[in-house]
Amino acid sequence: MMRPPQPLAIRVTHWINVPIIIVMAASGLQILVAYPNFGPQGAQYGWMPQNFHIPQVLRIGGWLAGARHVHFACAWLLLANALVYLVYLLASGEFRRRWFWPPRDAGSAVGAALGYLHIREAPRQRGLYNGLQRAAYTGAVVLGVALVGSGLSMWKPVQLHRLAWLFGGYEGARAVHFLSLVALALFIVGHLVMVAIHWRTVPEMITGGKPGAHEGVE
Repeated sequence: MMRPPQPLAIRVTHWINVPIIIVMAASGLQILVAYPNFGPQGAQYGWMPQNFHIPQVLRIGGWLAGARHVHFACAWLLLANALVYLVYLLASGEFRRRWFWPPRDAGSAVGAALGYLHIREAPRQRGLYNGLQRAAYTGAVVLGVALVGSGLSMWKPVQLHRLAWLFGGYEGARAVHFLSLVALALFIVGHLVMVAIHWRTVPEMITGGKPGAHEGVE
């Protein structure tokens, strides 16, 4: 049976993510304000700006403890939602048309990027997404894994010391967490730009779209 472009499970988890990510980012920035430096005291990371200012309008929580409560509450909701999304993708086989696979998508990704930059005409898109879109969405999943792993490492650096070791200890996990948030924010900005350009696809994220609308040779 042909599937709709955006199955119900994809739509529901997508829209649940929107407010959760906004609140998590804002509460995370409020936590960052409590200590905006990166690196061990006396050996701060030179590549990271120190003591930068974050406008109050971008923060949620009011103070450190309040922001932490909000951040962790939303973190568990985000993790549960992400697990539903991943289980659905794997169980349904939906990941095949959404995740980046280099032998199939590398050429399409380069061609689409050159097309968006108006360097040459973009190749005809076949299937639901082109290679560049698959690379972006797969990258967002990787960033989500990095955010969860580094967040858990900061939460329980002693109990989860093996996990924290993968990120270079507590300070490394903190830097990875912040940089992953920045990268995810850039992905969201790019995503919104592409939505504005291809606005006719927006109704599909609400209704699901017509089954088989984007079927084609991959």
